[in-house]
Amino acid sequence: MSLLRIASVPPATVEPKASVTEAVEVMAEHAVGAVAVVENGRLLGIFTERDLMLRVVLRHRHPKNTTVGEVMTAPVETITEESHEEDALVHMVERHVRHLPIINTQGALTGMLSIRNLLEHRVDELARELHSLDQYLSNDGPGG
Repeated sequence: MSLLRIASVPPATVEPKASVTEAVEVMAEHAVGAVAVVENGRLLGIFTERDLMLRVVLRHRHPKNTTVGEVMTAPVETITEESHEEDALVHMVERHVRHLPIINTQGALTGMLSIRNLLEHRVDELARELHSLDQYLSNDGPGG
């Protein structure tokens, strides 16, 4: 299964010259915790809630006067569309990241995967499995 089925597609994006305030507005509008920073179709970095807290708020920078390009995380870690969910989850846990931009074989940004996307999808899968097992056991007649 393609990771794009559980990711944010299209991903929320901003340009590096956008203010932090503009980036937060995009994040709020899309109800996401990170935006991809792109310029001329090229992925330059990622701006996350963590970047906002550690690089803007903690350093007393003014969000209207600070550009995303100044405080984004770069270089950015990515994952490909062909990657498996398990690989994405292991990568995110090991590297302590909550968002991974998804790129295609040409390197173009196609989606944004969050740890929440992965965990919600896995919980749904487990709930379906549990329901299926419950149905199987309850349909088993007397005598087994």
